[in-house]
Amino acid sequence: MKKNLFYPGILTLLLFSFLLTSCSKDEAVDEVATTSVSDLVFVEESTQVSQADVTTDGVIHMLETAYTEIEEESGRSISLFPNCVTITISTENGVTFVTLDFGFGCELQNGAVVSGIVNITYGPIQNGTRTMTYTLENFSWNNKDVAGGATIFRERSNAAGNPQSTVHADLQISYPGGLIIQKDGTRVREWIEGFGTGSWLDNVWLVTGNRDVVSNTGFSHSGVITEALRREATCPHFVSGIVEITRNGDQGTLNFGDGSCDNIAILTVNGVDYTIILN
Repeated sequence: MKKNLFYPGILTLLLFSFLLTSCSKDEAVDEVATTSVSDLVFVEESTQVSQADVTTDGVIHMLETAYTEIEEESGRSISLFPNCVTITISTENGVTFVTLDFGFGCELQNGAVVSGIVNITYGPIQNGTRTMTYTLENFSWNNKDVAGGATIFRERSNAAGNPQSTVHADLQISYPGGLIIQKDGTRVREWIEGFGTGSWLDNVWLVTGNRDVVSNTGFSHSGVITEALRREATCPHFVSGIVEITRNGDQGTLNFGDGSCDNIAILTVNGVDYTIILN
């Protein structure tokens, strides 16, 4: 396999180079250049989507941790949330209302810098399950504005005896440079390690599901997890797993690695491997 290290932002320069050379070459060479440019566009867009995935997964992880710390981890000894978070809890007619207020900036124990407000609402447990809704107000995650919300169907114990959440998230991520990505998808997060220990540090999840993405620059992607993504609480990125990506009828695979905590993933397009930087 051929491998390339890809950094977002180089696409404009490469496109310009192709345009200069294509004027002096025959039609066959132009076709090769066009195909290469198409692959590079695929890579750049996939990089942007992957970076958005890091943000949305971080937000969902935080939301689930807030719920479990409040409702499921009695005797909790180590919290994800520092004193700069104001947590307000109230109950009315069997419905619980939780507000997480991060003010103008609060660094979580995992290093994420968060601001704004999260509202959480859920009713009583029924047959070992509970449905929660989350909405975001003036919320940001590591200098990216995040709007929208999520619905989480929480199972205390799945068929394997593990806690599991089915998450439907509809989120909009706005970058400082003007890029806006809209993400809609459903993911299943199975909590396979660390449940009930009272600490967020040893938590591990396996994630499956799908998502659709549209950007304000005009591109759209869809992704399906074909090999469960492994998320460890102490790492800001998935450490393993594979996502199959579709763009304009073309397909690629995104591989998050062998279990090591790093900020890279390998995107394979038309037999060529590109190393994507996730942040």
